Amino acid sequence: MEKMHLQNQSPMESTDSRAQRIVFFVPPHVHLLDLAGPAQVFDTALRAGAPYTLHYCSPQAIQESAQGMVVAQLTPLASVTRDDLIIVPGMEWEHFSLEATLLDQETRDWLRSASQAGAHIASVCTGAFALGEAGLLDGRRCTTHWAKLELLQARFPRARVLDNVLFVHDGTITTSAGIASGIDLALAFLEHAQGPMFAAQVARHLVVYMRRNGSEPQRSIYLEYRTHLHSSVHCAQDYLISHVAEHVSLDELADIAKVSSRGLNRAFKEATGLTPVQYHQRLRLELAATLLANPTLRVEDVAIQCGFEDVRHFRRLWQRQFGMPPSLSRTLHHMA
Repeated sequence: MEKMHLQNQSPMESTDSRAQRIVFFVPPHVHLLDLAGPAQVFDTALRAGAPYTLHYCSPQAIQESAQGMVVAQLTPLASVTRDDLIIVPGMEWEHFSLEATLLDQETRDWLRSASQAGAHIASVCTGAFALGEAGLLDGRRCTTHWAKLELLQARFPRARVLDNVLFVHDGTITTSAGIASGIDLALAFLEHAQGPMFAAQVARHLVVYMRRNGSEPQRSIYLEYRTHLHSSVHCAQDYLISHVAEHVSLDELADIAKVSSRGLNRAFKEATGLTPVQYHQRLRLELAATLLANPTLRVEDVAIQCGFEDVRHFRRLWQRQFGMPPSLSRTLHHMA
């Protein structure tokens, strides 16, 4: 997508049979940001054209949040399928202890049956304790808020609790760290389903920096160099992404960004650490890396499709960026 097209429609109005259901389980004493953060991500994605429907369920039609706000008109716990994503937000911490039971039997059975059906289940913050009570953390890598890591391990000794990560995928179970990391979690699901560029656009619309799991680097050009708030630079970056294989002059880019050529060059460098030309080259190399995965394309063909008129120039840039010739990169890719 070249830009975000936000539509004025209710998330529940989608009739697309391909739409994935995002089911938010609302527990008693839910933390509002745990619930609202991921919901905002998927709602923004939906309004930008992604195929989702959002649903909110609970054993009770009304739940009072940890912050005192009442969440009402919740639907009953319904059967789910392997295509659904269930998100379990965290709950008020004062109810946590080695002995305390957070969920009733109906909810524990529902989570287990959802897992058995193949649905992906993800928790935010202390929502991991709900997954543990349903027996879904046994033998799995998982995480939670840093202040509750030891308690999670003590409550569920068969779980493999990890520290210093934003979120952990283990099969169809995903757990995330404290509170705001639910936004990172939702963006990660969005990136996997809709691609890094779309996920980055949603993150920018929400004015958040898209972070990956703490154990993984930011490798995509669509996610890097986007931690700034300079609208003209974002505009220029979006245009270059949409015209990656075309020749784009600095004057043309400045006109699109509605600033002077000198001003754009200076702002771009300050915001990203790169000049517009260097950023454009990085985009082309990213595209080349994708095309090189196709063994039927010659390196020369890849260079031309990415907008490099001089194949030798392409080889030099690739070697400088990746430390090896593109032909060797291709060989290693197919060996992996």
